[in-house]
Amino acid sequence: MGSHQETHAEHTSQHASPLQEDRQTSTIQERSYTEHRILRGAYGIYARHYAGTGPAFILMHGFPDNFHIYDRLIPYLGGRQVITFDFLGWGSSDKPTDYPYTSKQQEGDLQAVLDALGVEQVVLVPHDASGPVAINWALDHPERVSALVLLNTYYADAPTLRIPEFISLVADPAYAALTRAMAQEPNVAQWLLRWQGEQFGAAAPGQGTLLPLVLQQFAGTPSTFPPFISLTRDLPATLQANTRRLAELKTFDRPVRIIFGAGDPYLNPGVAEHFHEAFPTSELFLLHKGHWPQLDGPEEVARLLLSVPVTPKH
Repeated sequence: MGSHQETHAEHTSQHASPLQEDRQTSTIQERSYTEHRILRGAYGIYARHYAGTGPAFILMHGFPDNFHIYDRLIPYLGGRQVITFDFLGWGSSDKPTDYPYTSKQQEGDLQAVLDALGVEQVVLVPHDASGPVAINWALDHPERVSALVLLNTYYADAPTLRIPEFISLVADPAYAALTRAMAQEPNVAQWLLRWQGEQFGAAAPGQGTLLPLVLQQFAGTPSTFPPFISLTRDLPATLQANTRRLAELKTFDRPVRIIFGAGDPYLNPGVAEHFHEAFPTSELFLLHKGHWPQLDGPEEVARLLLSVPVTPKH
């Protein structure tokens, strides 16, 4: 896997996203951005760069989401610099088959994006499964991290961490044959994804078209099912490895802000409290929101992002 990155950019005005039907009467201005296709080896990572001031907010998605989970949030971030992107295998990025999709591989995707766009100082904002990616990168590059903001995510084993049922099924090697068979039956796979999404609250009225957007990735060609299966099977090893690094969080001296929707049954307030205990510089905010606080309450989340203290470059 090559480490060389190239980027092709085309400036365009932001178009209406699939998650913005409910904002037709909003007075919040849409923002323009530069599009980039960032090469990592032979494959392209799709990224958007919103020009602005201050350390760049790096908005990161989990699985099975993509960067559109931040469409409602970005307009509220005003003139701040923002970068959002799809990891390889998701959204508008390439989806190579027989590829080693792991959390560690996604750290390389993040590095490729930052290198290609020439961004030095960042405020990392992971959600869901991108938590381990952001936290490990922050531990390894503290001099480049102005702050870390955690949105309903995880890192290591935690007392109240609850693994979603569909994830548990796919992660269990005993059911590998069943998982392969499900991937070949779109109706079965889509039903399971829809059911799991509903447990997270993705079908709630406020989520708009989030669930169809997620399901569309699996129905397309190439599908995101291979990345989903690979990352899910990587999850136990990732949790194990990160549990061994848990003590390092005590030494992380950059500002950390934990923003969790308290209604999430999986990445729940107990997980947020566990983070708060692990990071000595952290502040904890529990909102009356669900798994996607950036969708449920974008204005409130934006206020917390814009007010986060940042560490100047040393």
